Amino acid sequence: MPILWQACLASPPYSIYTYSAPADLPDLQEGQRVLVPLGKSIRVAFLIETQPEPPQNIELKSIIWPLEKKPLLNVTHFHLYRNIASRQLQPLGKVLENVVPKRFRSAKLSFKIADKDFPTRLKGVDLARMSFNSRMQLVHIYNEDRMNVCLPTAIEKEEYVSLTADPPWPVRPNAARQLQILEYIYENGPREKGFLKIVMGDWTTGVINKLQSDLLLRVGPPPAEELDPSEKCTVSSDDWDFVPTEQQESAIVEIESALDSDKMEVKLLHGITGSGKTLVYMTAARKCMEQGRSAVILVPEIALAYSLWNSICPLFPDSEKYLYHGYQTPVRKEAIFRAVSSSNNPVLIIGTRSALFLPIQNPGLFIVDEEHDESYKQEERLPYQAKEVAYFLAQKTNSLLILGSATPDLKTFYAAQQGAFSMISMENRVGKSMLPEVRIVDTSKIKNPEQPFAFETEDRLKEVIARGEQAVIMLNRRGFSPLIYCTDCEEPIKCPHCNVSMTYHKGRERLICHYCGNAHSFPLPCPMCGGSHLLPLGGGTERLEEQVAKALPSETKILRMDRDSTRRQERLEEILKSFARGDAQVLVGTQMLSKGHNFPGVTLVVVSEGDLGLNLPDYRSAERTFQLLVQVSGRAGRGDKPGEVIIQTRNPENPIWSSVTSADYKTFFEHEIEKRRKFKYPPFTKLALIRISYPLSWDGDELCTPFFKQIRESAMKIGLMALGPVPAPLSQLRGRKRFNCLIKSGDWVKTRDLYAEMMRSNPDAKNIRITLDLDPVNML
Repeated sequence: MPILWQACLASPPYSIYTYSAPADLPDLQEGQRVLVPLGKSIRVAFLIETQPEPPQNIELKSIIWPLEKKPLLNVTHFHLYRNIASRQLQPLGKVLENVVPKRFRSAKLSFKIADKDFPTRLKGVDLARMSFNSRMQLVHIYNEDRMNVCLPTAIEKEEYVSLTADPPWPVRPNAARQLQILEYIYENGPREKGFLKIVMGDWTTGVINKLQSDLLLRVGPPPAEELDPSEKCTVSSDDWDFVPTEQQESAIVEIESALDSDKMEVKLLHGITGSGKTLVYMTAARKCMEQGRSAVILVPEIALAYSLWNSICPLFPDSEKYLYHGYQTPVRKEAIFRAVSSSNNPVLIIGTRSALFLPIQNPGLFIVDEEHDESYKQEERLPYQAKEVAYFLAQKTNSLLILGSATPDLKTFYAAQQGAFSMISMENRVGKSMLPEVRIVDTSKIKNPEQPFAFETEDRLKEVIARGEQAVIMLNRRGFSPLIYCTDCEEPIKCPHCNVSMTYHKGRERLICHYCGNAHSFPLPCPMCGGSHLLPLGGGTERLEEQVAKALPSETKILRMDRDSTRRQERLEEILKSFARGDAQVLVGTQMLSKGHNFPGVTLVVVSEGDLGLNLPDYRSAERTFQLLVQVSGRAGRGDKPGEVIIQTRNPENPIWSSVTSADYKTFFEHEIEKRRKFKYPPFTKLALIRISYPLSWDGDELCTPFFKQIRESAMKIGLMALGPVPAPLSQLRGRKRFNCLIKSGDWVKTRDLYAEMMRSNPDAKNIRITLDLDPVNML
């Protein structure tokens, strides 16, 4: 009797089917990719597990052929994907679609045969029609590595389209299609020419050719370095000349002891900014790889990933190492995925949250740097929390998990206090540097929008520049102006899909919705009244950069680092290197500046608007503000000279400032944790957010009232506290009306049960979209 396998499709309908594995197939394993028949088509599926009995009254089809000898996905990672699917109540196939690169899920392939008795190439349909004896002969050829998978020539030679320059581009304002392509690549990075044709239409070919002739786009095969999974290091020294301080040495000893224990452990590395956590990470990674095990170091931002890569990788000259993040080209990501999957050596991975899905073999160490950062939570497409993924992998592989931060997540710090895991404290800066002095400056009386600084702030900035030192200025809002106001009808210009104000980006000459990406050329007539008297209100980093340039001597070099100025990888690296070398004296940017960067020449940090985010409808708003301001304050005074921080606020009486100015995490924690206890927020409850939305054009509003009532009644029956459903703070996004239902529970299982019931009783599944977000970080 043939062996029966359950196989999961990583493409619609994402179903799990049972197939037979007849004797004329090579050996099969869990996690392996195989070709299977589905209706009249052939698909790629992933093998899950064998089945003792076939499903009743079903005529089984046979697996056609495996696509690899060694599974692309190892057992640990395959279990991880199954765990995420179960936790999020998502089909396993949907999870696989999100974590496995596209080409590994494509059935558009053939097999190259090196044998005189067979054609040079065979397709899956040819294999399915072969006789038993011919297939048995192919098994022999396959086992001798004379049968290999090949992608179609069209895919292998796919041309990529990439930008040659940042905006503004010399394109006529009414050249809408040219701008559409330029904006898409600017937002999403280099893409395949064929992919652009699919998402935009057949017209893209001619427009791309025109933009290529105008030298605005580069079209061609991916550069050779994109096919090489290894990222280049810009520093060449491999000297390990670091001498750890006493507190670093103490931390290293405890971590190396945990690595020697060969059992799963979690450590919270709570070190103030500038205490030298990176050296501890380096030493731990080296120890782990000397033991023959792989190490993964996660950071929250791409800019920080490159900075850490250039700091760490030269110290591992002979090790296999990879940099991985979401903005790399599909070709580079596929090359890294395959290299990591097939490697039998210990590897070092440095990257952002998605690096956890690389199927590394034999991991021994996972490090989550700046573990408090909300970037570790993904909410779109496939919701997951990177810290939970890292914990699962560490648990399954008996690895050490290090959570590092100067301002840990309150839940993490509370768990350490309760004995869930141990905490390593590093309370002093390395060398002679001291924590900077932090001052709060009242800006409530400043009414001039062209005056971003109080007089004392501007004077201090000029003094620092006059001494030849460097300054960092943070405003956590990108663009030129967050609001364009029509003085004729007294209304702001809003996105028609999201009903939120559109942001003016002067460099791109566009109004852009930061939620859905909708964009319009600017200037334009007011959509409400047709008037032309439009006034930019408020400021973002783009406007602040201009204002700083006017305030300082004309020869002062100023750089800007935000999502807009760092779209292209080479530009990001250029900004970081230039400021580190001292080529520029001022760096203006968003919260990207606050995380982990080491600029020894910076003696002054200015926070332009410290109140931003403090009054959002989110129970974490105070925690996030504290973390952001303490982190950005830590960029000052990391060299030999003392640092200073100026935080401007329109509410200097807020009690949060006393904790921020002293960088007193423990006092802030004690105050905030009592509020969480009183109002039953995490860590004292399990919080979930169920989001419900439907199209603005849908006329079934009357179905929602009884449905929402049913949700509340169902929650009450099983002992859950349901707050809502009520209109979300952002009640309209991407052309959909939105509602939030906040669930407080002591049991995740009951929350999932409620969500499953909502999905079953959805009165209009075609229009009403329901999603579950466990432990949400975005309450809007």
